[in-house]
Amino acid sequence: MKILYFAWLRERLNRGEDQFDVPDDIKTVGDLMSWISNNDEAAALAFSDRRLIRVAIDERLVDHDAQIAGAATIAFFPPMTGG
Repeated sequence: MKILYFAWLRERLNRGEDQFDVPDDIKTVGDLMSWISNNDEAAALAFSDRRLIRVAIDERLVDHDAQIAGAATIAFFPPMTGG
């Protein structure tokens, strides 16, 4: 599964993407965030306030309780503003 990071998440993690073989017991976006955080100290800090993190699965915005089964790409990014 390809994981993409944008904006300040990319900066804090010092990378724009990861490729993971996610264990079968990781079912939701929230589970994925916890799993990544448990395996990466920088991610734990970046994901510490999950209210600030938006998520897209295969380019569709979802909530943190969304199922990740079958996802090819999951993107994490801060809330966007327009102008």
